This record gives sequence, C-alpha cells and structure tokens, in this order.
Amino acid sequence: MPNSSSLEALFVLVDDGRQDTSSPPVAPEKVTEVEAKDRSPTLLTHPSNNPSYIPGSIPSYAHDWSQNGTGGLRTHGRHFIDAYGRVCNLRGVNLSGSSKSPADHDHENFPGDDKFVTFVGRPFPLEEAPEHFARLRRWGLTFIRFLVTWEAVEHEGPGIYDREYLDYIRSLLSLLPNYGISVFVSLHQDVWSRYSGGSGAPAWTLEAVGFDLRAIEDVGAAWLLGMRGRGHVEAERGIWPCGYQKLSAATMATCFWAGATYAPKLLVKDRHGREVNIQQYLQNAFLDMWELVARSVGDLEGVLGFEMMNEPHRGYIQVPSLHAFDYSTDLRLSHVPSAFQSFQLGAGHPTLVSTWTRSFPMPTKKTSTTLLNTSKRKAWRPDGPTNGRCLWELHHVWGWDNVKDQPVVLQENYFSKNPVTGKKVDWYTDFYYPLLNQWAERVRTFTSPDKLIFVEPIPNEFCPTSLAEHQPPNMVFAPHWYDLNALFAKAYGDFTVNVQGLSRGMFPLKTFYWGHKGARENYTLQIRNIVEKAYDALDERPVLLGECGVPMDMNKGEAFETGDFKWQARMMDALITALEQSLIGFTLWNYNPANDDQRGDDWNGENFSWFSRGRALPPSLLYYEQDAPSLDNGGRILQSIVRPYAAKTAGIPIHFQYEMNTGAFTYTWVNSTPNPASQTYLKGEKSVFKPPRTGHPALTSLETEIFLPSQLAHGRRVIVKGLDPGDEHRYDESRQTLFIVCQDTTLDKVHSIVVSLDPPLAPAFAVNDFWGDFGGVITSILVAIAAILAYFFLL
Repeated sequence: MPNSSSLEALFVLVDDGRQDTSSPPVAPEKVTEVEAKDRSPTLLTHPSNNPSYIPGSIPSYAHDWSQNGTGGLRTHGRHFIDAYGRVCNLRGVNLSGSSKSPADHDHENFPGDDKFVTFVGRPFPLEEAPEHFARLRRWGLTFIRFLVTWEAVEHEGPGIYDREYLDYIRSLLSLLPNYGISVFVSLHQDVWSRYSGGSGAPAWTLEAVGFDLRAIEDVGAAWLLGMRGRGHVEAERGIWPCGYQKLSAATMATCFWAGATYAPKLLVKDRHGREVNIQQYLQNAFLDMWELVARSVGDLEGVLGFEMMNEPHRGYIQVPSLHAFDYSTDLRLSHVPSAFQSFQLGAGHPTLVSTWTRSFPMPTKKTSTTLLNTSKRKAWRPDGPTNGRCLWELHHVWGWDNVKDQPVVLQENYFSKNPVTGKKVDWYTDFYYPLLNQWAERVRTFTSPDKLIFVEPIPNEFCPTSLAEHQPPNMVFAPHWYDLNALFAKAYGDFTVNVQGLSRGMFPLKTFYWGHKGARENYTLQIRNIVEKAYDALDERPVLLGECGVPMDMNKGEAFETGDFKWQARMMDALITALEQSLIGFTLWNYNPANDDQRGDDWNGENFSWFSRGRALPPSLLYYEQDAPSLDNGGRILQSIVRPYAAKTAGIPIHFQYEMNTGAFTYTWVNSTPNPASQTYLKGEKSVFKPPRTGHPALTSLETEIFLPSQLAHGRRVIVKGLDPGDEHRYDESRQTLFIVCQDTTLDKVHSIVVSLDPPLAPAFAVNDFWGDFGGVITSILVAIAAILAYFFLL
C-alpha cells in the first residue's frame, strides 16, 4: 500500500489557483452544518492540473475511498463527491449475513441461554481481516454496509453492554484505510429479533413486553425453525418474512414505534428504576445502545456514516383491518394469521388460520385452513407486565364474548387512527421521522456533523414524498431491491416478471419479459423507477441501493452438483446492468465468510453469498496484492460481479454500459459548471439520464479513475477509443485502474470513450430475447398461414 505521506505530498489547498507541490495538503476542514451553509467547502487541487502530469502518477487507485484516495467524501445533489469535486460511484457489499447470529449460535438448543452469547468474530475473526479485505479490494467492492445488531451490543440485559464486541469492531474497522475501504454502519434487524424468527433486538426486549420466549413458537406467534438451521427444504423455504405479520414481531414493532399511542397501559421500569411507557423504554434503550456504537467507531476514518435500522416495519400501525394485512408489502405463505387471529392464538385459543401456497401469476393463494395452538398455550408470561393477558385485549382492541363463547373485535380501526384523538395516523410522519431525527442528532453529537445518514423505507415501497420535509441533514436514500419473483420461487430462467408493476396494478402481460435481454430491461425499469421517484421526492439526494442480490441455491441447488452457476451469473449480470444504467452505487447482499453449499448463510435457509468458504484456498496459500488471482478462489459468478466501473469522474456521468460477454464498455460524462444557478425541474421530470450540470462544486482534478479488474485485463491489451487529441490515458494492472486525463474543460463538453480488450473475453452466455428464440418459428407459422389463406383466396 502507498504510505500517506507519499500521496499527501501531491495535493495542496485551492486558494488563488496556483499550485505549490512543495506543501503537504490540509484535509478539508470539518465544520458544523450551520457553518457549511454559510461558506463554500474547502477543496483540494489535484496534480493532474499540472501540464506535465502523467496519468496515474498518484499512488492511489480508483476504488480507494480512504482519506488518501479521496481527500474526504461528501454528498452534493444526487452525487457522492471527493475533495476534488469528482463524482464518485461507490460499490461494495453487505458484511455480512453471518453477523445476524452470534459466533456461538446453538441451532439445536435455540433459544437456549439468550443472555450469554457472543458476536465477537462476526463477520470474521480479526486475524482473517487481511484475507477478506484484500479480496474485496481485488474485486473492486470497497464500500461496505457493515452490519451490527442490537443483540450483539446489549444481549445480557438493559444497560449491560458487550465491551469486548465493541472493542472487536473498533479494531476491525480501524484496518479499513489500509485497504481503501469505507463503511457505513447499519443496525440490522429482520422480523425484530432472532427470538421472533429473524435477527436484531435482544431477547429481553420481548420479555419486557410480556412475551414468553418458550411459548411464542407453539402458539403461532413466530416461526423459529429457521433459527435451528432449517428453511432449506421446499416446505420451509421463504416462510421467515411472514413473521413480520405474526403476533410477536408485529407487537414489538408497534410498541417500539408507537407504544405510547397504542399501548399506553403498558408501563415498565427502565434500568434507572423509573416507570415509563413501553415505547419510551424501548426507544431510550435503543438510543443509548446506538450512542455507544457511535462513540466506539464514529471517530474512525473508515466510518463514513450510519443507518438507524434495516428494513423497518410498521407492525400493526395502519393495518387496514384486523382481518387483513397490506399485501402490497407483506407476504402470505404457510400459516398467516390475521391480527385478530394472532390475538386469539396468543391468548391460548385454538384458531383456524388460512394456509397459503405458491401460485402464478400472483405469488400465493389460499388453499386451506389449519387449526393452530391446539395445546391452548399462551404467548404471554403470567409474571409479565400484562399479567398473562394479551396486550391488545388489555387495551380493548378485542375481547371474549362469554355468552357466545367466542372472540369479538371491539375496535376494528384501532391501529389506523389515534385512539384518543380519532385522527388518522401516518407511520412515517407520526412515528418514524421523529425517532429518525432524534437518532441522527444523537449520533452526530458523539461523532461529527459531516457523518452521512443512510435512510431506507419499508421494503418494496417507493420513497415517501413526506421524507423531503423530515430528512436529516447529509442524508443518503438507501432502499433495497430484489427480484421478488425469483427469490420467492427460488428459481430463475428465461422468464422474468416485473413484480413491482404487478403489485401496483399493471396489466399482467405487460409485466412479463423473456430472455436475458428482457431481464436486463425488466430490472433496469424497476430500479430506475425507485431511483427517479427518490430524486423527485427528495429534490436531488444521493441514492445508493443498500441491498440487492441473487440466491446461490436457486433452481433446486443444481449448481452445487454441477458446478455451473450460469443462471446465477445471468441474474447477477441483469441486476448490476440495471444498477449501472441507473448510475447509482450499491452494496450487494452479501459477502459471507462462513458460507458453504450445505448451510448457505446459515440463517433461515438463505444462501446469497457468492463467496464460499468451502471452495476457497486456505489463507496460507494466498497472496494479498490486487493482481493476485489466488484471492479469487472461493468466488462464484465473479465474471458477473467483478466488472469495470467509473469510480471517480472528473465531470458528471451520463451513461455507462458494460457487456460482460466481451469485457467492453462505453462511458460518457460531461463537464459541469460551479455556477450557483441550480437546474430547475418540474415534479416527475427528474431522470437518471439527465443529471443536473450546473451548481456542481468546482472541479479541481482533470483525472478520471476507472476500476478495470486485473481479472479481466491480465494477458490482454486494453484499448481506449474516443479520447480527444491531447488527452492521455494509462492502465496500471497492479492497481486495477485506468487513469484518463482530459484537457478540454469547456462547459458542457461531452467526453465519451469505448474501452475494449484484445483478445475479448470468451462469452459466458447468449444475450437472448423473445424474437431471437422464437422469431423463426413464429415467422414460419405466419408464412404457412399466409400460404394457406392465399391458396384458398386464389381458389
């Protein structure tokens, strides 16, 4: 790695436009947000402004997001930019799915002793860091969504923090600048907690509400088989997301976000001995825990920002009926009780529940009913704060008619409006945003005001328009996107479906696509919709896709037997092609150091990691340089994932297109202007293809840096076409960087290059479409029909 002093000596502050290469640089000064509004940010100047500069003379590289490589990252409009005004495209991974469970997770005895677990060594032991960080750097995936869980920090009890774990993640994240890696720390949760079928919150949070951890599975309040290593077989596959609607997770989310509104009678003593409402109890503990995380790692150079919570869920808030959920966002599979049915089951009443199975074109359909909780067990602890009663019965949402001996709904619209005022509620405005901004302010208090805040909506929803007026400063919109049809079926082939459109009422035939070309078009449309609706709602904020990925075990796991991951490669290529054409960064789900073919990611039957420990070389046989192919061992579908991208652009990107079957790509960018006049748009007009060209910070670098993998270029000639006379380029395989210096800085000057390899890559698959596959047959049929008609007509 280049040392800091060798790089810093090449940069100076911009003052009167003159360059003094004898002076070391000064890092951009940190200022408060109020001060930042009153003055232009301090910029560094890049040595590429010197006429004698040779491309690539700096010792950094394209995908180096450290202070040395960027001078400091920040946001402007829809872009991430470095200290030289260059637009930065951040690509990376979620690290890691393994962090959802403790290092000593006990499948057979779960839930076991929930207090004494350890997450030290998640995502991997500290001694393995050089291997994994070097591998991600070689693959160009140097921006990380780093997962922590509430349970990892505070599993033993309220206010009892695992200092050893906090010391571990600090030591781990301190290593990041050595590999050019930056992270944002994301507090992960799925279905509230491991103890309600997912990951995230510690067990004591459920006990505080009154749940009996040893009973909630028996009464249908959670699906916990996935925590015992199950979820791989057809009958169990994909059940876990339905846990959001079950009693335990839905109640916990409701109490966390809005307990003061919907459960005012639930009072508990906090760790200071004060009696408080359950919402205040949970949120105070949550914020205290987050403060400790921020204090532990927030000062580290590699930590760019924070994300409050992964895939938040409303719980029962705004549920349209106690007899139905919002199925545009919530899945139905296997036993899915309504809210009312969940209440009955948790209170110990055997209840008939609808059973859903997979179908087409809609994902599932009701096929039968099943009687659950025949043992009449209760989900509520008799020694808990509800004294063994259902929390929602306690609040007169429902009750038991002793005359008719049956349950009755008492307040059908209880969760759709404020029970006291009668006013309709909005989960985002009334509950999510207040905590989001309180959390952001608290995190920044103990770090710095320039930390980025990553925010995501409820899964499968577009950016809420209300976020614009409630967004915290320095916000990045970080939604998730998956091909829900492929994930749900755990299958992929030539036929894909636009589930986004289908769930929003699009005519079904318009949502069907054929072939790889169709998949690219389908995914591009869906991701572009997400991005453009965010630009429109937020008036130009950066969008980074926080999660997207491909199951490695799809198509009945046939690739594990054949070693041919062609369908996974095709799906990943379609996905990343869509991201590239939307000109946004992303963190793929997921790089899991512990993955193997049999256990997968070892959580609810998932298997998304394209790295498999079972297929990798031992560390003793690895070399850690960027051009060391030994690091690729253990990787799957790397030809789809490890691909060129413009990491740092001296201008505004307007088009990128890569063809993985040849290794060739085209890239177009345009010169911007620091003119303060902003580009004006009407609502609904913002496009990924038409980024604002005015109002951009002053550009103090002429050098564009493109990540071009050694994996592709080794043994091949890199050919660059489209540069103007006087422009220069240089490819350095050891740094996997194509350096390009363009001299023409004229406003609105468009630069467009075509980069190819000689010889080109061997095609991995055909980019087929409907007419290519069936056009000949259809044409033959039409010709035959025409001939028959002509024959009869002539007769």
